[in-house]
Amino acid sequence: MITRPSSALGAVVASVLLVASLPLGAHAQADRRAGEAIPRTPDGRPDLQGNWSNATITPVQRPPGQGPVLTSEQVRAIEGERQGFIAELSAPSDPDREAPPVGGSYTGNPLFDAASGGSGGYNYFYIDGGDLVAIVDGEPRSSLVTSPADGRIPAFTEEGRARLAERQRLQSRFGEYDNPENRPLGERCIMSFGSNAGPPMLPNYFYNNNYTIVQTPDHVMIMTEMVHDVRIIRLGERRPLPDHIRPWFGDSWGRWEGDTLVVETTNLAERQLSEHAYVYPGGSDRMRVIERFTRADANSLHYEFTVIDPETYVEPWSGEVPFKRLDALVYEYACHEANYALFNVLSGARAQEREAGARR
Repeated sequence: MITRPSSALGAVVASVLLVASLPLGAHAQADRRAGEAIPRTPDGRPDLQGNWSNATITPVQRPPGQGPVLTSEQVRAIEGERQGFIAELSAPSDPDREAPPVGGSYTGNPLFDAASGGSGGYNYFYIDGGDLVAIVDGEPRSSLVTSPADGRIPAFTEEGRARLAERQRLQSRFGEYDNPENRPLGERCIMSFGSNAGPPMLPNYFYNNNYTIVQTPDHVMIMTEMVHDVRIIRLGERRPLPDHIRPWFGDSWGRWEGDTLVVETTNLAERQLSEHAYVYPGGSDRMRVIERFTRADANSLHYEFTVIDPETYVEPWSGEVPFKRLDALVYEYACHEANYALFNVLSGARAQEREAGARR
């Protein structure tokens, strides 16, 4: 189905992208919520189980010059434009429209264009990227990153820049279509697009920002709808994996601090560190991610994270993401079922190479 180009699309996308730098407040928030009745497991721990969504139109990083908390007028403007954007893209397509131009039709929205390659692979019927600003502790936030003070991921260290350049140099030895290993992890259905599963677990602003959490006294399982990623978090005394063992999503251990589940993750896989571009493209193998899960009330989960990697970033960076209860089922994301794309992409590249050789 074809994504309908929008004359207002560029402005709408810009307003959404230009949509905190308060200190992380899990302890204070937990204290304020202590009197509220929250669901608990038979062993007395807060019950984190169920289906959740972190879809929002609040961007990961705050635009320059904007404050950490949006005014009510800003919220109305941002959410209103989003509703207009949804309405326009959800309108019926003109059955008498012209064929797309040679090379494809691009909307100006990087998410749609990346997914469709200009061929109109999606229209808004299939999209569920969120339509509300993130509210954290009663405040409409302008970014999910809250520290540093500008609400943006900090700069790379000199070592981090050098590591990123070396990874790019190594990747450039091969063409983009030379072998399956060069294709993106999401396309190969190995990991989520973006950083849905994390850590940190961030929205992708496109679709499938849904999660199922299952909890026992000694494990917590988080299943991400996008590419059906599954994280297994072990609880109790930490017994870390050897440094050379680096599973997808890393090695995660959790402990309870009062009513907050604290999870520390190390041993992130090299390919995960190098590919998830807006999270940790130059991340070192010493990176740690600390997450905090606090059941705020019956319908919300407060999620905090901190990325610590002094070999890559000039300082740690942190953020907060609200998770809302999803009153719906989470179905299997059958990513590679009847998926001929990877075979066809590589076969097409080999055919082009044969044609080029024959012309020489």
